[in-house]
Amino acid sequence: MERLKGILNRIEGESYKAYKQLAGLYHYEAFDLRVEHVQGDPFAQASRISIRLTPDQHGLPPELWNTRIRQTASEDFLARAVASALKRRVKGSRGTGHSGQISIATSGQQVLRRNAVLIEDGGIEVRLLFALPADGRSIRIPDAREMFFQELPQVVVEGLNYCGRDLTPMLRQVEQVEDQQFLRNWLVGAGAVAFVADGSLLPRATGVDDRPLAEGIRFCSPESLRCQVTLPHRGLISGMCLPQGVSLIVGGGFHGKSTLLQALERGVYNHLPGDGRELVVTTPTAVKIRAEDHRAIHQVDITPFINHLPGARPTDCFSTGNASGSTSQAANIIEALECEAACLLIDEDSSATNFMIRDQRMQQLVSDAQEPITPLLQRVRELYEEAGVSSIIVMGGSGDYLSVADRVLQLDNYQVLDVSSRAADLAGEGPLPIASSPALRQRRPRWLPVEWFDARRADGKPQIVTRADGLLDYGRQHIDLSRVEQLVDEDQLETIGRLLEYYGRHYPLHPGGMLAGLRQSLRDAEEQGLDILSPWKVGHLALPRLYELVAAANRMRPGVSL
Repeated sequence: MERLKGILNRIEGESYKAYKQLAGLYHYEAFDLRVEHVQGDPFAQASRISIRLTPDQHGLPPELWNTRIRQTASEDFLARAVASALKRRVKGSRGTGHSGQISIATSGQQVLRRNAVLIEDGGIEVRLLFALPADGRSIRIPDAREMFFQELPQVVVEGLNYCGRDLTPMLRQVEQVEDQQFLRNWLVGAGAVAFVADGSLLPRATGVDDRPLAEGIRFCSPESLRCQVTLPHRGLISGMCLPQGVSLIVGGGFHGKSTLLQALERGVYNHLPGDGRELVVTTPTAVKIRAEDHRAIHQVDITPFINHLPGARPTDCFSTGNASGSTSQAANIIEALECEAACLLIDEDSSATNFMIRDQRMQQLVSDAQEPITPLLQRVRELYEEAGVSSIIVMGGSGDYLSVADRVLQLDNYQVLDVSSRAADLAGEGPLPIASSPALRQRRPRWLPVEWFDARRADGKPQIVTRADGLLDYGRQHIDLSRVEQLVDEDQLETIGRLLEYYGRHYPLHPGGMLAGLRQSLRDAEEQGLDILSPWKVGHLALPRLYELVAAANRMRPGVSL
């Protein structure tokens, strides 16, 4: 500390670049501070610092991180505790640019594996962005002293020092996350793809606010699907157990169909205590499928859904830079199957109508020879019975799906009714078969050219930059993941970019194909930590799933330069 004070005294009155002298390690009484990187000017990305506490300094017992899931929950809790302390103790902007701000990367309502806080060998390391204060191009030493010697120690004490403090809130989060993981694993033995606990609060505050709607109607399972599960910590709970197979969600507009499906989409992640969806879990490989006009498709065999295109254009190795709604939705399903998705989540509102259904009268009017699209209606049972892939479909406009469903759930003012028996009575005969439809078959490996994964711009400098709304600048191309709906955090997006670059350096010619190489890249990050993806220490990476990583590779546009 004294050495840091001495440097600040010495550079007072100098230009901003004098801050570069701060880089290094400093020992405080209650923690160690390392200034990892000093920004070049007040408008640049903030300086990076890290805080490290020994077990004696933080006072947390080892049982809070003795498994991977407990460690992730504890790291998430500590990051949020630091973020809260920063809000209380740091004044914020006080000068040019972002001067005076200190921040930490945290998740929204989901508990993700990140590298903002790391528990290693019993110690805790926290990584912060620390915007050194300036007045124009001149440094502001009084503000810097306040940040280093008043605000930062207060944040550490309040967010990271638990000696003699009540650990109940932290233990509650750890145990609830562990219960969620247990419940998700339980689905396999139960022959189910999803579980929604009684009392869950599914509606969100707004379309852009993922927090729970306080006055929302709580979930209540229909008796026919209610089951009980004993969790390790919460004990006995009850709720709706949705079996494998084909499930329809029907009902009038604004009655909660999409709200239920959206909760199931996010059920692949663990949630914070108080989120309302803590005990809504979905099989971890469930994938939301939608139409995605104009997306790029590379070498995908879409013949199970689209065949004999006009002009004899092949569909067994289909590529395009401007997909239609139907071709994009077909490719999305095939790519999900490549990633071994166990369940497809589909909302008719975001689907291509001609991909979802072609009714009997239209089949009689337009012959199979004239129609290249085999609608999902004709294949959804085959997906389950032959490939073992379940489907949960929100459907409000076509009764034909009643004939292929194992169960039908009706939403009535956010309450779920099992109307399967009545739906079966109304269904009548099933959909007419389409004889020309190719059978579902094992996917063959695909490789994309190695040079596509070069993350350098035209000037030779690397570029992996996230933009708003799911856009990633990667090297000389844009990757649009705005409609990959289970990507929930911007930091997941940057991690995906870094995983693509890692794959390009280590596994581009993997004998199992691109998918196997990307899977191995993700496994390396899981086993060795997210730090292997960056040449310098950062604290804003968050682990994605395999599907979202592969989705980015599948949407590359190497021919379109930035």
